[in-house]
Amino acid sequence: MARVQFENIYKRFGKVEVVHDVSFDIKDKEFMVLVGPSGCGKSTCLRMVAGLEEPSEGQIYIGDRMVNGVDPKDRDIAMVFQNYALYPHMTVFDNMAFGLKLRHYPKAEIKKRVEDAAGQLGLENLLKRKPKELSGGQRQRVALGRAIVREAQVFLMDEPLSNLDAKLRVETRANIIKLHQRIQTTTIYVTHDQVEAMTMGDRIAVLNGGVIQQLGTPQDLYDNPANMFVAGFIGTPTMNFIPGAKVVGEGDLTKLVLEGIGQIEVPAELAKRARDAASRELTFGIRPSHLEDATLIGESSTRSSIDGTVDVVENLGNELQVYLTAGGKSLIATLDPRSRAVPGNKIRLYVESDRIHLFDTATGESIF
Repeated sequence: MARVQFENIYKRFGKVEVVHDVSFDIKDKEFMVLVGPSGCGKSTCLRMVAGLEEPSEGQIYIGDRMVNGVDPKDRDIAMVFQNYALYPHMTVFDNMAFGLKLRHYPKAEIKKRVEDAAGQLGLENLLKRKPKELSGGQRQRVALGRAIVREAQVFLMDEPLSNLDAKLRVETRANIIKLHQRIQTTTIYVTHDQVEAMTMGDRIAVLNGGVIQQLGTPQDLYDNPANMFVAGFIGTPTMNFIPGAKVVGEGDLTKLVLEGIGQIEVPAELAKRARDAASRELTFGIRPSHLEDATLIGESSTRSSIDGTVDVVENLGNELQVYLTAGGKSLIATLDPRSRAVPGNKIRLYVESDRIHLFDTATGESIF
């Protein structure tokens, strides 16, 4: 096992810079997820660790060794691709064993490693089948098995679940998590799906435009986003943003006034930060799950509320996704299924004041 370090990494293709001054340290045995929209540089970072691309500037270390210029076969890494990359004419056993055969491992050692990996992945009864005889989920497990038998220092996974249907994605996601808990190999996982990132990663690096926007635990990114991009990218449904928030002081109270929408009381511990930012253009943020139907809670429980008109109600059984318009802005709230929200009707939503966010509109940076 080994740690992986990026030190001031840049990657350019001609005049196009796709990775800009990326530095971070992946700990030994850690499951690190690189997440972001298409074109943000996450797969390029993974390919540079694999040796499939070389950095334009900076150094990459695997363990104590700088691997710039080192051939992929000599980096002691194993990679799982999006498209499985299985040989169609080979059996499952031979696909999993192929890399070991190329390295001239003894037949007994190959058999032991393949059978051990097959046991971990539930492939024991499929070893004689060809890839065409397998489901998508089974093929992905074979691709994982091929990586496991290498017993490499680092696993690299490039959107390995993107070709699976929704049910298989959930099942395979759980299998990968359990697998990592068992074998404890340092893993770098690339995805554009923030749900995968939140559920799988020990830590997450959010990239945009080739720059790391924030790196931290899933809960830290959810609770304390560094900027509007991270706040909008992490969390489903996405955070509501309301520009034009005004900071108003009323004696000991500090409020955010949202014109035509409502007023939000700022918790005492955040009041100074809000007042210090009063001269800037501000954007208020609140997650859909931190809004509640006012008819279901006591009037005295909060001084913060948003008034709007219901547009669409999606009943998911355990919750309602309510789309509404407030002050000309489109918002979404995740409400208790007891809510009587009806399209076309007015609705008042209470805001959990201790879960509010405030951003500098010009820079996107978080104030709190």
